[in-house]
Amino acid sequence: MIHAHMTAWFLALILFLVALGLHKSGKEKGAKIVQMVLRLIYVLILITGFMLLFSISTISMMYILKAAVGLWVIAMLEMILIRTKKNEKASILWAQF
Repeated sequence: MIHAHMTAWFLALILFLVALGLHKSGKEKGAKIVQMVLRLIYVLILITGFMLLFSISTISMMYILKAAVGLWVIAMLEMILIRTKKNEKASILWAQF
């Protein structure tokens, strides 16, 4: 399961960069398609992450913190894309990412 989770994160980062490049180059239709696929990958990340979290016999606070940080990173990725699409400033979001 760890390999599926890591692969999903790797694909998400690649698709994020592709979507960002498409938005900045003005190819909105392609960017929208890539962003929808990216959202599907986010769901896979969440599913595999929760499966990994609940497969641990004793869940410590560190695992819960890691899950919360993972959710925060996904939220920041999505908000960066949305603000880039709206031509708004996203520098504070980049700092959090």
